[in-house]
Amino acid sequence: MNTVKKESRLENFPISFFSIVMGLSGITIAWTKALHVYEMHSSLHTILAGIAAATFLLLLMIYGTKVARYPENVIKELQHPVKLSFFPTISISFLLLSIAFLEISPKATLYLWVMGTILHLIFTLFVINSWMHHKHFKVNHINPAWFIPAVGNVLVPVAGVPLGFIDVSWFFFSIGIMFWIILMTIFFNRILFHDPLDKHLLPTLFIMIAPPAVSFIAYMRLSGVIDHFAIVLYFMALFLTLLLLSQAARFIRLPFFLSWWAYSFPLAAITIASFVVFDETNKAVYLWIASGLLALLSMIVVVLVYRTFLAIKANGICIPEH
Repeated sequence: MNTVKKESRLENFPISFFSIVMGLSGITIAWTKALHVYEMHSSLHTILAGIAAATFLLLLMIYGTKVARYPENVIKELQHPVKLSFFPTISISFLLLSIAFLEISPKATLYLWVMGTILHLIFTLFVINSWMHHKHFKVNHINPAWFIPAVGNVLVPVAGVPLGFIDVSWFFFSIGIMFWIILMTIFFNRILFHDPLDKHLLPTLFIMIAPPAVSFIAYMRLSGVIDHFAIVLYFMALFLTLLLLSQAARFIRLPFFLSWWAYSFPLAAITIASFVVFDETNKAVYLWIASGLLALLSMIVVVLVYRTFLAIKANGICIPEH
């Protein structure tokens, strides 16, 4: 009986589980930046990086087992209008871990970055091809998860520039900016003139913060100066953060879904971006913004980890869809 139960849970193990790695990696990078700004010496970032890497390896093994035993279920996810966009969370996890390990192991960073960059290009091409030649996608299928492939592209320069891959970094940055603009336009048309998002997808609204926030961080790596374009990217992300935080009561009332992890990485991105702005301008207001966001991010990640463990224990995740 237990074996059947375990096999059933493996069969329904969702690709969106990898968003957990994005959240854990995001908070790792945020605390790494914060420790630099606060001029504090701590092994916290090393511990957090280890937890994120271990979680990623565990999820890779579980999902790899699913691929081997239930390939038909994986194919269904690849054909699903929402789940398809979560496959690049695997390559994004490689890229985020490469950033998290920049100061811990440059060699590991190189391997992680190369793997993540190649894999993300493959996923981006696959996803866009699926969008272009689909037979079943509708306007109501688009949601902020569709931004995930674009976010991955603008992440490439963050570790790519320190590693010396300048042209490759500009290439991916350009792809990410292009598709972010296209998808943002389509998505706002969808939420303004069509049916509202399902409640289990509402947390993914936070993903809107990630493209401009990560683009700002990447652009700072590429250009090295906080010019007008950089400021526009940062304030776009900051406005979207305020817009979504003003709806906090709506999000708090939602029951727990795995999509709650969509709160974490975008908040980590705007937190890191705020620390970068403070670094460049030395204006105290940005330090206050960054510190407040870091406190909020840390609290949310603790809640997410706790609620995820409760959901796993109660068999509330990895169950068939109704």
